Amino acid sequence: MTVHTKPSLSPAEYLAMERAAERKSEYLDGEVIGMTGASRRHSLITLNVGAELNRQLEDRPCEVYVNDLRVLVVASRLYTYPDVVVVCGEPALTDRYKDTLTNPTVLIEVLSPSTEAYDRGTKFAHYRSLDSLREYLLIGQDRPRVEQYIRQENGSWLFFEEADLAAFVVLPSIECRIPLDRIYKKVRFGEIES
Repeated sequence: MTVHTKPSLSPAEYLAMERAAERKSEYLDGEVIGMTGASRRHSLITLNVGAELNRQLEDRPCEVYVNDLRVLVVASRLYTYPDVVVVCGEPALTDRYKDTLTNPTVLIEVLSPSTEAYDRGTKFAHYRSLDSLREYLLIGQDRPRVEQYIRQENGSWLFFEEADLAAFVVLPSIECRIPLDRIYKKVRFGEIES
């Protein structure tokens, strides 16, 4: 019987490969995970949320990043690319390249059929180990639905859900309020997308 093992990369090897790559990949404790492209709805929602947060935070000491800033979860050695990242205060970046953040305040993922279970489960478990993280949002793209997790003082997470386009999502950690109709601006539901 022959046992095959996956080649394991060090974080330094992954980062060197990633910085030279044309397509993004995530990394978890030695394993590289390729990422697929986003749908039109996914892209619109991500940009809508990022633009709205950027507008609301423009005069405050917070920064908003969409799609391309890598986040490192130090405790589990997960390198990942959340759809939207907000950091308040001084960004903690890992090295001279300044392309990997370790202290996000808010992380937002737009759910896709291929990543929904991972974003809700394993990825959120990794994210919860980030001491800086105050809120985690999961945004549906097939219908209006925003799920919000807010870290409490005792470390537990409070859950809220909103599905009414006339409603708002309030992010207390960054004092922002996002109307759902802004999140879903120009998004057409009912169309089939892969």
